Amino acid sequence: MEIEVKLRLPNKASHQKLLQLLSPFHITTHHQHNTFFDGSGSELSSRRATLRLRFHEQTNLPKCFICLKAKAVITNGVSRVEEDEEEVDPSIGYACLEEPGKLMDVDSRVLRRVKEEFGVTGFVGLGGFRNVRSVYEWNGVKLEVDEVKYEFGDLYEVECESVEPERVKGLIEDFFKKNGIEYSDSLTSKFAIFRAGNLPS
Repeated sequence: MEIEVKLRLPNKASHQKLLQLLSPFHITTHHQHNTFFDGSGSELSSRRATLRLRFHEQTNLPKCFICLKAKAVITNGVSRVEEDEEEVDPSIGYACLEEPGKLMDVDSRVLRRVKEEFGVTGFVGLGGFRNVRSVYEWNGVKLEVDEVKYEFGDLYEVECESVEPERVKGLIEDFFKKNGIEYSDSLTSKFAIFRAGNLPS
């Protein structure tokens, strides 16, 4: 179970202001390419699950992670989702991006689960989006500030994984209020926004 605080920033100006405030705490930036898959018979989506390939690009050490997410719930800016992730060879990931059917042949614990638990016998690509994730070590937690690039617009979000989400959310909100950063609770996942095809109002 992955538990994260998720707060949305209203615009690029708020995003840039936050990056400036957090700059002393910056540890890394990931250029992510997220792409999603379902079973050819909608076996995953019909059970509130999705399969994601995430590529870390624009780096000397490109990486690829395969992830099964299921039963996501977001309440009061706190997301809870069942998640199972593992790293795979990026060249294999890109081959599957071109031909989703190749996912059937990848030697992967996560994909074995997908086939066995969900009865998937083939895969279809759903498309995806890119994200620039700036990561900060701040007040004993890891803050991830996202600039999400959809075809229909950009979205800005702050995430923080924690086993004490309410306490951490209070810390972040106090920091935002003291520094005049506008924000709101995230109501839906990035994937749900991608599938809806438009930014939340």
